[in-house]
Amino acid sequence: MKTDIILSGVGGQGILSIAAVIGEAALEEGLFMKQAEVHGMSQRGGDVQSNLRISDKPIASDLIPVGGANLIISLEPMESLRYLPYLKADGWLVTNSEPFVNIPNYPDMDKVNAELDKLPHKVVLDVEKIAKELGSPRAANIVMLGAATPFIGIEYNKIQDGIRRIFGRKGDEIVDMNLNALAAGYDVAKKYL
Repeated sequence: MKTDIILSGVGGQGILSIAAVIGEAALEEGLFMKQAEVHGMSQRGGDVQSNLRISDKPIASDLIPVGGANLIISLEPMESLRYLPYLKADGWLVTNSEPFVNIPNYPDMDKVNAELDKLPHKVVLDVEKIAKELGSPRAANIVMLGAATPFIGIEYNKIQDGIRRIFGRKGDEIVDMNLNALAAGYDVAKKYL
């Protein structure tokens, strides 16, 4: 088992929380894991990216080579396009459909969507809308994690356990909110399988 994941978005969207939950689930499974993070100008809504490598064998490098990613998880559609050269031909992209417009020359969404439409394996969903419908707008990142879970290579219940361990100190209400968000995203992704 080997899964190479690129997580991308902009500062404040919760990319590193997604990485923490996946990492916790991987370690609990007894898997090897390496992670590299680039925070950029995250405090100002800049690019945030993380390489997350999971395997049942030791991992030499924490960086994913071009064409080596099995999965890109992105909370921002334009940022997902930035990392497409890293995606394997049979890899999956799971991305938010709604942009976080943080630059004056943000590309037209019709052009962004045209690029996304070229991909054979993708899940595109409005995570903020789903999270708001659940009454948990701050859990949009966990909705995204749920949508990506079928492609990670770790059982759904292990991802749930990762959420319990990462968010447990914040109380049962926060854990339940995140578990509901995970389930909502997972339900969307099942339609693509």
